[in-house]
Amino acid sequence: MRWTDIAGPDHHAIQIDRLSLAARQRLEQIQQDDIDEVFSFHFSGKARIIGIRDQSVVKLLWWDPDHQVCPSPKKHT
Repeated sequence: MRWTDIAGPDHHAIQIDRLSLAARQRLEQIQQDDIDEVFSFHFSGKARIIGIRDQSVVKLLWWDPDHQVCPSPKKHT
């Protein structure tokens, strides 16, 4: 698939400053804190996979079953 087909309301970029403190600290630990954003893939309910988009590839970082990497104020997300 092309990124234009993937990106949308369910799968989207997230600015680093919106991530939880623990997630930002983990990016520092793994020396990936020089990026501006990560990419979130929504699967069902709260579950997300978070990664770093590098052109046509995503380097997977987290399986986020409880939506804690970037908590959302919305209910049931």
